[in-house]
Amino acid sequence: MAKSTTVYVCQNCGASFSKWAGKCDACSEWNTLVEEAATGSVPKGLSGKRGKGIDFVGLDGEVPPAIRRPTGIAEFDRVTGGGLVRGSALLVGGDPGIGKSTLLLQVVAALGRQKPALSCAYISGEEAVEQVQLRARRLGLTSASAKLAAATNLRDIIASLDRADPPDVVVIDSIQTMYLDNLDSAPGTVAQVRSCAAELIRVAKSRGFVLLLVGHVTKEGQIAGPRVMEHMVDTVLYFEGERGHQFRILRSVKNRFGPANEIGVFEMTDGGLHEVPNPSALFLAERRGNISGTTVFAGIEGTRPVLVEVQALVAPSPMSTPRRAVVGWDGNRLAMILAVLETRCELGLAGNEVYLNIAGGLKIGEPAADLAVALALTSALSNRPVPEDVIVFGEIGLSGEIRMVAQAESRLREASKLGFRRALVPQGPKAKAGRPVLAIEGLQVIEIGHLQDLLDWLYNESRSLSLDGAVKGGDKAGRQVAQ
Repeated sequence: MAKSTTVYVCQNCGASFSKWAGKCDACSEWNTLVEEAATGSVPKGLSGKRGKGIDFVGLDGEVPPAIRRPTGIAEFDRVTGGGLVRGSALLVGGDPGIGKSTLLLQVVAALGRQKPALSCAYISGEEAVEQVQLRARRLGLTSASAKLAAATNLRDIIASLDRADPPDVVVIDSIQTMYLDNLDSAPGTVAQVRSCAAELIRVAKSRGFVLLLVGHVTKEGQIAGPRVMEHMVDTVLYFEGERGHQFRILRSVKNRFGPANEIGVFEMTDGGLHEVPNPSALFLAERRGNISGTTVFAGIEGTRPVLVEVQALVAPSPMSTPRRAVVGWDGNRLAMILAVLETRCELGLAGNEVYLNIAGGLKIGEPAADLAVALALTSALSNRPVPEDVIVFGEIGLSGEIRMVAQAESRLREASKLGFRRALVPQGPKAKAGRPVLAIEGLQVIEIGHLQDLLDWLYNESRSLSLDGAVKGGDKAGRQVAQ
């Protein structure tokens, strides 16, 4: 008989230890070790009963196409790769109150209203059935065909799903509230989350229904529980957004049936989440022209071009160590851009406080935003606004050179569609006729090879505007930019 032992399991990474410690040696987190009962046994190898051999096949075999069912919510289908795949498991994570339950309830209702309708089951471990019904009434979803239940005992849930006619789509809200009665640990611990997720995924694969799991996130924004849970599922989605903004971003971090890093944009209203088919126009709706320190960046999120406004503010600092604040971008990348502007262009930024913001609550991660950030910083320092009809993208090297980025044509076409007339892009290869490779009708492409070329362009543009009376002040900083 196996000997019952006690182990201490890290609630952050899942590592186990024989005794308690204040710090986990595996992930370096403090106060994350929790005592759990486990069954210990001495490793004895594979001696004894011989296993059954497995069959191997070649790579050229015929594979049936995956059965995919669109939900009818275009932004959700875009992120999942075109719809939900039969027998797949999806994990949706996000901050508390961001709208995860609302989104999945709308997905279930959309599938229940289709013809032929899919049978959907929504199992809540955090709310009572009456609370879910009240939300459905507020969102106008009561006419949809869906089954509701409130349960946390995984044994009872598996007994209802592991049958010949299971529902087509099952939502578990949330996986941290589920528990197995044969484990002594509390719900939400590493052992419970890992075991419950494994059992639910096993039943979903064997019975062929779509499994949607809601996961809590830690204060760092990562899905709580063992990291292995993200490897067990087929798709990992993060629901992002700021409490002060009405925009919500559904981002695909992992997808075995579609492109990763795809985004879907929603707007939170009184009637629930409404999809935004053209997020670029929405992000730029409140943009004001003739203001220094702002520029428009043409980015790529997954396969979708998105135009967002980059805002910068440079102010004198009374402290010996000026402050650097960044919202929506990488702070380390900002430090690099500031160092390049200081060293290669001799701009006096060291004694100033720098604030950078990506308007609309969107988080930008690609290095193609370097040129837009540099232009916004230079505009804020010189108090010379960037023209309204200009978009920018490009990566900056440590020597000040501007490097090419991927999918430049898609960025330019999106900018032309929204009415922009000029684009500052990295200097690329020339065609045989001497014309730039990037040529979009109605859009003037201005190639930038070095940061100094960018500063010269800004000075010339702002000087022409100042002659018309559009720019007042900033002459001293403007002369510094021109140098």
